Amino acid sequence: MLTLWGGRQPFCDGVSRRNFLQIGAFGAGLSLAGLLKAQDSTGSSPKAAIMIYLPGGPSHMDMYDLKPDAPKEYKGEFNPIKTNVAGIDICEHFPLQAKMMDKLAIIRSIVSVDEHSDSLVTTGYPERVNMTANHPSFGAVMSKLRGEKGANDIPPFVSLRGMSRGTEPGFLGIAHRPFTPDGPGLRNLKLASGVDGSRLDDRKALLASFDSIRRDIDATGTMKGSDTFTGRAFDMVTSGAVSKALDLTREDPRTRDRYKGVEQFLRARRLIEAGVGCVTLSIGGWDTHSANFKTLRKQLPQVDRAVSALIQDLCDRGMDKDVVTVMWGEFGRTPRVNNSEGGRDHWSPVMSAMVAGGGLKMGQAIGSSSARGEYPKDRKVTVPQVLSTLYRAMGIDPARTFPNGTGRPMHILDDREPVKELL
Repeated sequence: MLTLWGGRQPFCDGVSRRNFLQIGAFGAGLSLAGLLKAQDSTGSSPKAAIMIYLPGGPSHMDMYDLKPDAPKEYKGEFNPIKTNVAGIDICEHFPLQAKMMDKLAIIRSIVSVDEHSDSLVTTGYPERVNMTANHPSFGAVMSKLRGEKGANDIPPFVSLRGMSRGTEPGFLGIAHRPFTPDGPGLRNLKLASGVDGSRLDDRKALLASFDSIRRDIDATGTMKGSDTFTGRAFDMVTSGAVSKALDLTREDPRTRDRYKGVEQFLRARRLIEAGVGCVTLSIGGWDTHSANFKTLRKQLPQVDRAVSALIQDLCDRGMDKDVVTVMWGEFGRTPRVNNSEGGRDHWSPVMSAMVAGGGLKMGQAIGSSSARGEYPKDRKVTVPQVLSTLYRAMGIDPARTFPNGTGRPMHILDDREPVKELL
């Protein structure tokens, strides 16, 4: 999994979700070689995932679950428009998605928790649980199970939004952290000036000798087998496959123009094409306690263009059956507009998500919320159930177990009932 994340993402709790590269076990001196250990697993899957995170909590009432018949203080300023699937309406600022609703699915009845963290939507567990349980993220699990059949020079998990909460490998170990553009490895995906192949081999041998010494004194077993993965790290540097995938100048100018301003979505598609198993990215800031509609008038058209371009590209390239895409945030926003300059506050009782591809059943809206968008009216769905469905789309059994830090077998998810309408 590769994560692409922009600048700092400040929220109302004053916490920044930016990169964690120097924090505790997330950092732990892990090199690119450590990350490549992610490809050493017991299984393999040709499927891939793109996880789009909308940090801060996007308003379900103003995107996929509009309530035009609700009182004015609830329905807000936007109007619904029809889509190419009869009976499904979405926001007027999503005209491009409306034209391809047959390629999308919406879930309108998801319950969440009131916390500013993407831990829940990437691990299936709230942060208050994960602070001690350390469950791995979706991308980390894919990294663990990715296998070695793919090219050694392609990382299994890439984050275009940096090393942030929700991308942690948890008890799977630091080898399954995401590969990030600003983290170990991607800054140095080409040979330094004056270093040729012969000198690189010398450095590789020297590093292997150091690793051998460190492995002998490491009681935790972290360094075990590091020489093998160090060699694969060098393979990645010399190959430059990831660097090529991130180089958008290699893309058709007409395609680049369609992604102008939302280039990370194009990078995500190129990384998946290059063989990355899971890419996670982010767009915008959605903590709209004030100026909700002013903010969304700018952000929703940008999201619409990015999502429609990505999904259409995946379909045009015949990748839609093998690549599942999900877009959601940590919770919804209050159905009733507050008195603070037209804002909406945190709302965990119900939220929406958009899913596409992966061989799942598209062209449907699953579940519904109450008349004022306050809680699920029917087909209540939990976040882990959505993740369970995504795992199944990847060919991964969510009941599978991994030993945690104490050796106790832990299921990937405890709440494993899938969203059957998607299967």
